[in-house]
Amino acid sequence: MTATFTLYPYNPTGCSHYPSSSLSFFPSKTIGRFGNRETGSWRFVVQSTHSNPIILKPNRRSRYGQALSPYDSDEDGDEMEEDDDDNEEEDDWLSDDDFAEIADIDGKERKDKSQKGFKKRKGKEKVQENSWGIRSFHSEQSTKMVKTENMGSLKVNSKGKLTARKLKEDKYPRLSEEIDLDEKWCPLLDYLSTFGLKESHFVQMYERHMPCLQINVCSAQERLEYLMNIGVKHRDVRRILLRQPQILEYTVENNLKSHVAFLMDLGIPDSRIGHIISSAPSLFSYSVENSLKPTVRYLIEEVGIKKGDLGKVVQLSPQILVQRIDISWNTRYIFLTKELGAPRDSIVKMVTKHPQLLHYSIDDGLLPRINFLRSIGMRNSEILKVLTSLTQVLSLSLEENLKPKYMYLVNELHNEVQSLTKYPMYLSLSLDQRIRPRHRFLVSLKKAPKGPFPLSSFVPTDEYFCHQWAGTSLDKYLAFRQRLLLKDFAKKYERKV
Repeated sequence: MTATFTLYPYNPTGCSHYPSSSLSFFPSKTIGRFGNRETGSWRFVVQSTHSNPIILKPNRRSRYGQALSPYDSDEDGDEMEEDDDDNEEEDDWLSDDDFAEIADIDGKERKDKSQKGFKKRKGKEKVQENSWGIRSFHSEQSTKMVKTENMGSLKVNSKGKLTARKLKEDKYPRLSEEIDLDEKWCPLLDYLSTFGLKESHFVQMYERHMPCLQINVCSAQERLEYLMNIGVKHRDVRRILLRQPQILEYTVENNLKSHVAFLMDLGIPDSRIGHIISSAPSLFSYSVENSLKPTVRYLIEEVGIKKGDLGKVVQLSPQILVQRIDISWNTRYIFLTKELGAPRDSIVKMVTKHPQLLHYSIDDGLLPRINFLRSIGMRNSEILKVLTSLTQVLSLSLEENLKPKYMYLVNELHNEVQSLTKYPMYLSLSLDQRIRPRHRFLVSLKKAPKGPFPLSSFVPTDEYFCHQWAGTSLDKYLAFRQRLLLKDFAKKYERKV
């Protein structure tokens, strides 16, 4: 619907040129400061063909500083936000390096309420400044009727805004205190709450990336539903949004689909796409062409990972796509070469089997574990053999994993440390769930061999162990293990008490 408005300085002689049905006169007491209270003079006459009363706001601008239509609407704000959001070209945000750069959305808060066109008059309620009521008629009505209805409209409008503000503060009291909460954000907050997000989470998201809360709720719903349709679990959405709230701004067509297609091209099966996104949601902030593909080329050409192994490598460590791979590879390659004399092929095998190696700190992760293996009597060549075969050793806790297993190996199983070079898998097995129960079970059956206990008995499945080593049923072994676990738990609990 179109509307035409013309403003003329009031002129008694000029009024005779217009039909009375098109004219509305506004005295000062109706519209605030447009008239002169003492003289009762009139300043403006408004002609309108619009069928609904609306509020005219001169020089109105959005929160992004863009000029808006001067006519107030309950929907134009949301439509503007959706349009701005959907027209972004995500890949243009990113530089040629491997770091994500957040979209530069110039969304500055307008905390000063005076910018919204309101002033508080002394001793009286707030009245909209520099505005006047507009009323059009298809039949003749008196100026007095216009005054009365217009005042009623302003009262209803003011009451509605106060009610909306109260509902906002009642529903999100903490958020209203922490930030300048716009009631237009409430539909989005209500929707995100269905994923378990609370007010404290919204504060985190706001501090991390404020424009994410200004997204149109329909756009946000479209994007999150797309992610869940490709395998992201509902319970993981909260964690994704807290880590990468910018994901609400990434459009399905221009960003999400292209990144998913990139992952599938690496050989990652559909069933694992959701896991990759949940583990590394920041990959959507990296350009496919300028960042992700160059990282893959570096892994193949410089590191030496086989193209057929890329899908497995990314599944094991999705973060490998979003780190400075050149720096992490070079520093760890140089360290392992100097520290253990490791050849390049051995290091490539380590990265292929356990790409998390590229994330581990050298001083706090790699070096302490290598020094521990040295301290129990292993030579560099033996350490290299263990690490090449079972690189996960570098991820195990020293105090809660490696040291207790070594003590059990020597004191209970009566084995030499060199046996680990033949069965490094021993270090990755659970001491409570597998090593101790199987050893004690064979001892109880008097089937434990004399001398060093065979580490090979810990490798097969429970069924094979019972058939090959224990010569008994699986149920009997499982019952024994359960009793042993309860007994060990009781001892630990007594120590804590």
